[in-house]
Amino acid sequence: MAAAAALARLEQKQSRAWGPTSQDTIRNQVRKELQAEATVSGSPEAPGTNVVSEPREEGSAHLAVPGVYFTCPLTGATLRKDQRDACIKEAILLHFSTDPVAASIMKIYTFNKDQDRVKLGVDTIAKYLDNIHLHPEEEKYRKIKLQNKVFQERINCLEGTHEFFEAIGFQKVLLPVQDQEDPEEFYVLSETTLAQPQSLERHKEQLLAAEPVRAKLDRQRRVFQPSPLASQFELPGDFFNLTAEEIKREQRLRSEAVERLSVLRTKAMREKEEQRGLRKYNYTLLRVRLPDGCLLQGTFYARERLGAVYGFVREALQSDWLPFELLASGGQKLSEDENLALNECGLVPSALLTFSWDMAVLEDIKAAGAEPDSILKPELLSAIEKLS
Repeated sequence: MAAAAALARLEQKQSRAWGPTSQDTIRNQVRKELQAEATVSGSPEAPGTNVVSEPREEGSAHLAVPGVYFTCPLTGATLRKDQRDACIKEAILLHFSTDPVAASIMKIYTFNKDQDRVKLGVDTIAKYLDNIHLHPEEEKYRKIKLQNKVFQERINCLEGTHEFFEAIGFQKVLLPVQDQEDPEEFYVLSETTLAQPQSLERHKEQLLAAEPVRAKLDRQRRVFQPSPLASQFELPGDFFNLTAEEIKREQRLRSEAVERLSVLRTKAMREKEEQRGLRKYNYTLLRVRLPDGCLLQGTFYARERLGAVYGFVREALQSDWLPFELLASGGQKLSEDENLALNECGLVPSALLTFSWDMAVLEDIKAAGAEPDSILKPELLSAIEKLS
């Protein structure tokens, strides 16, 4: 609406100043310049830009990757996005049979979503254990009243805390309370555990150092033969925050508005709009074209750091000690700041990168009469596929 109003004012001013012929000339010139810029920025060879294809449903033919998958760190099972939480919770519960202390700690951090509340509860438990460790002769520190306000507000509300107390040697006991008729429930540290104070200290450090158990993104690493289809990506709906229907509707509305709005949008406005668009993508699919033309492909989080891509490529190299560079489309070298997020580098929701050995090192190797080994590790080359 703002663009339409501005266009009306512009047309009125130009009509008074120059007449219809000059106005048309100026508008045509602006259109030509914008079209020229769009041609350059939208070209598949322009650095840092990608053509976004419509999301496809899983199972469609010619998908670049079948979907987004994860690995359970406890079992190694491959999981879909909608399976992650349930499978990890199940794995943690099964872990109680082998290591109840570790399992209860994992439950505290993973089953409770409010991490601020988890930290408060964990710090309170650590304080209980510190008091026992520092004052082993004081009986009052070996008893924790379950109806105590602090215990109820900070610890009882968290899943896994009771299992932790019982796993490290506390037992629930009904004890009389002064000036009360009915006894109350306490956690009381067993004599066996009290005789091993170092174990409490070890469990406390284990509790404080823990983190939530999260499924690890499966890179789905694949190697392809040289192909003219290297820059073509057909992505499943998993890669997008929006559903497939929402993406299609948005693309249709955008196409209808391009002619009306593009004349008035400055470069800064377009860049701002592109940044807003980056938030629509959860994941990105990257391909790296190697000097022999082969393609190395992997899946990443859209907000993952550039250093993860370099690490992914280095793990696949036969000579992983040699320095190398990654170039965006058009030959532009990627930023040396490996802390930059992939979406900040324009590498979402897909991108084709080019691998290049560091030229100075390569010249030194050649001067010595040697050549770099085959680029990829043999086990990866043995599973090479044809891109279709």
